[in-house]
Amino acid sequence: MSDATRREWTVAGMDCAACTVKVTRAVERLPGVSDVKVALMSERLSLNLAPQSTAPDQIEDIVRRLGYQIAPRAGIAARAPAEPVRHVHGPACNGHEHDHNDHDHSDHADAPLTAKMEAGHGSPGHVHDDPADRGKAWYQTNKGRLVIFTGALLAMAWIFELLTTAQWGYWAFATACVIGVAPVAKRAFEALRLDQPFTIESLMTIAAVGALFIGAAEEAALVVFLFAVGEVLEGVAAGKARDGIRALANLVPKTALLEVDGRTLEVSAEKLAVGQRVLVRPGDRIPADGEIAEGTSGIDESPVTGESVPVTRGPGEAVFAGSINTEAVLRITVTKAAADNTISRIIKLVEEAEDARAPTERFIDRFSRWYMPAIVAVAALVVLVPPLATGADWDTWIYRGLALLLIGCPCALVISVPASIASALSSGAKKGLLLKGGAVVESAAHVSRIGFDKTGTLTHGKPAVTDIVAARGVTESDLLAIAAGVEAGSSHPLAQAVLRRAERAGVAALPAIDARAIAGKGVEAIVGGSRAWVSSPRHALETGGIAQEHMRRATELESEGKTVVAVYREDQPLGLIALRDEPRADAADAMRQLKALGIAPIILTGDNPRTAAAIAIQLGMEYRAEMLPEDKLTVIRELGAQGGVMMIGDGINDAPALKQAGVGVAMGSGTDVALETADAAILRDRVTDVPALIRLARTAMGNIHQNVTIALGLKAVFLVTSVLGITGLWIAILADTGATVLVTLNALRLLRYNPTEEG
Repeated sequence: MSDATRREWTVAGMDCAACTVKVTRAVERLPGVSDVKVALMSERLSLNLAPQSTAPDQIEDIVRRLGYQIAPRAGIAARAPAEPVRHVHGPACNGHEHDHNDHDHSDHADAPLTAKMEAGHGSPGHVHDDPADRGKAWYQTNKGRLVIFTGALLAMAWIFELLTTAQWGYWAFATACVIGVAPVAKRAFEALRLDQPFTIESLMTIAAVGALFIGAAEEAALVVFLFAVGEVLEGVAAGKARDGIRALANLVPKTALLEVDGRTLEVSAEKLAVGQRVLVRPGDRIPADGEIAEGTSGIDESPVTGESVPVTRGPGEAVFAGSINTEAVLRITVTKAAADNTISRIIKLVEEAEDARAPTERFIDRFSRWYMPAIVAVAALVVLVPPLATGADWDTWIYRGLALLLIGCPCALVISVPASIASALSSGAKKGLLLKGGAVVESAAHVSRIGFDKTGTLTHGKPAVTDIVAARGVTESDLLAIAAGVEAGSSHPLAQAVLRRAERAGVAALPAIDARAIAGKGVEAIVGGSRAWVSSPRHALETGGIAQEHMRRATELESEGKTVVAVYREDQPLGLIALRDEPRADAADAMRQLKALGIAPIILTGDNPRTAAAIAIQLGMEYRAEMLPEDKLTVIRELGAQGGVMMIGDGINDAPALKQAGVGVAMGSGTDVALETADAAILRDRVTDVPALIRLARTAMGNIHQNVTIALGLKAVFLVTSVLGITGLWIAILADTGATVLVTLNALRLLRYNPTEEG
C-alpha cells in the first residue's frame, strides 16, 4: 500500500481506553485502511488510506455510529479565528505594562469542531465529552444532563412506589430502567453490527435487561443512574488529564503587533511570516520564534524551558515564542512560522508521543483483548453451573452472573498507563524536559549508567584560549593567522575560540581552501598555498608536526585541565594553542544527584586523557578519553550489555552513540536537532536536569504500577465478592467506573510533580 496517504481526524468524546479500542477495531476492518492509531489524550485518529478504497465519509460515519464526534484534523482551527487587523494608535508603548497579547487565554486548541459533527450526540446513553462542554459546570454538559435525567426518572419511580404499591413501583422502576438504558442499548447494537460484541454498553444492557427479568427492577434502574454518574466522573477526569497538554497551546499569544511601513498593526500571531518584524512591549509574550533586531531586555523563558530566572537578551540573539518580555520594548524579526515554532513542535511531540507506547502498555493492551471475553465466559458459568449441577436457585445465580458482567470492562486497566504517561510528559514539558513517548519513559526509568559528552554538555561549550606557544622564528600573530585560516569554516567550539582570540588580537585569518575535518583528530586546509593542520598533539606527533619540547609543554598544559592543539605545516611545527572550557556550575551537583539515584556517570570525550582526568576528578566521575565517534558507539554498546544506558550529547557529533543508547538525550535550548533526533531533550542547559529527567521517569513508572495495582486489585476483589453474593449490581458498576476514575485521578498527580526537586 505504498501509494496510501496518511489521514488524520480529531475524535471528541473518548473518555476511557475502551473508547479507543472500539474506534480502532471499527475502522481497521474497512477496505484500504491500515496502520490505525487512536490517541486518547490528544483525541487523534490517524490511519493510512489507499486510493479508491474506503471514502473518508464512511470512516466518519462509522465513528459517529459508535457515539463519538469526528472532524478532519485539518478542519479544526488550532487557534480561535483571527480578529480583524487593528491599528494601534499612539507611540510604541514604551513602558506600557498592559498585557496586550494576553488579554484572552481561551484554549487555542479547543476551537469548536466543524458543523459536520452531529448535534444529537448528547442523547442519554454512553454520552461522550463534547468540546462545547469544556469550561462548563458538570450539570451544563451533555453527560451532566444525562445524570439529571436518569436521576429524575429514578426519583420519580421511588415517589410513585411510595404513593402506590410495591407492584406498581416495580413497573415504575422498570420503565425508568428501560428509558435510561435505551440509548446505551442502541450504541451496543451499533458496536455489535461492527463485530464488537464485548463493549461496556453491551454488558450494561445485558445486565439491566437481565435484572428486569429476575425482578430486580429497582436495582436495574439504580445501576443505569450510577452508570451515568460514572460516565460524568470519567469525562471530568479525562478532561483534566488533557488540560495539562492543552495548556501548552496557551503559551503563545493570539495576536502580535506587526510593524509595517512605520505603522503598528495588531494581527493574528499564527499569520506571521518569516522575515516580518514585530513589536513586543514589557509584559507581553513573544508571539513567534525570532531574533532580536532592536532592544535589550530580560526574557522570562520559563513557559518554554522551565527556567525561572529571566535572562538578558540583545540584538542578534534568538528568542522563543511564548517567552515573556520583562523589561524593555523589543523589535523582533520572525524566524519561524507559527507551525514550526518551539512551542508548536513541543505540542506535536507530546501529542505524537502516545504512538511510542511503553512495553508495559503494549502488554496490558494484549491482556485486555481477552480479559473481557474471559469475564463473560466466567459470568456464563456462574449463571449455568450451580443451578444445573446442584439445583441452586436460578434467580440468585443469574443475578450474580450479571454483577460479574459489570466488572468485565478493562477500562481502568487499559487507561492506567497512557494517563500516567500523558501526565508525566506534560509535567516534564513545563520544566523543559521532553521525552518522546512511553517507551522512552520506561527505558529512562531503568537506566543505571549514563555516558556524558564533555564539551557543551558538562562544560559551557565556550572554551577560551589561555596559552599560545610559538615555535622559534614564528610570531604569535603568524601562528594565530594560520590557525584561524584553517579553522575559519568550522563551527566546533575550539575553532570558534581560536577565531575569537584572533579577532581580539586584530589578526586577520589567512585565506584558506580545501578545508576538511579529520574525525577525532583535527582539521586541515590549504593556507597561503600550502597545507596546514590544527590537530591534537598526539596526531601531530605521528605526522612530525610537533617539536619534542612542545610535546612536554603540551603535557604540562593538559595536566592543568586545558585542551591543547598543535598548529603545523608539513614537517614544520609552528606552535601550540591551549584552551580551557570550564565545567558548568551545576555539573558537580548533578553528578552527586545521579549517584544518589544509584546511577554511574562516565565522561566519553575525544579530548586528551589529562584534560579529561582534570574534569573527571573535579566532578567525581569516571572517564574515557581520545574517543572517536565509533569508539563512543562501542562503549555505549558495552555499557548497554550491562544494563540500561543513557547517552547525553549535543545531538550532532554524538549521533551514533545517541542512537545506540537505550535513551539518547540531546541538550540544547530548543534546537531542531535536540527536538527531532534524540529520544529525549533537555531544553535548558542545566546538567541537573539529567537527574530530574530520571526522577520524572521513575516517578511515572511508580505511578503506573500503582494504577495497575488499583485496577486489577479492585477487579479481583469484586469478582470474588460478586460470585459469593456479597456485592450486587450497583456495587459492581461502581467498581468499574470507580476504578477508572481512581487511576485517572492518581495519574493526574503527576501534573503537579516537580522533578527538579530532590526527595
